[in-house]
Amino acid sequence: MKRNKTVKNGMLFLTIALLLFSFKPETQVYICNTKSSKKYHYSKSCRGLSRCSASIEDVTIKKAKALGRTLCGWED
Repeated sequence: MKRNKTVKNGMLFLTIALLLFSFKPETQVYICNTKSSKKYHYSKSCRGLSRCSASIEDVTIKKAKALGRTLCGWED
């Protein structure tokens, strides 16, 4: 009886560990918040953002791509 409980607890731990390791939070990137901006940046201090005349916004990479942004040439 005790062995079955130990095996069940071990399987539960393994299942939880696999779920945690398979969860990948969305990567945050930075964009210049203008209509003419076309790039996203991994670093807020990227030189590609240095001429941004609007606010710099942090968004998920998924949202940046949905907005039609591509990776900055200074960071690829």
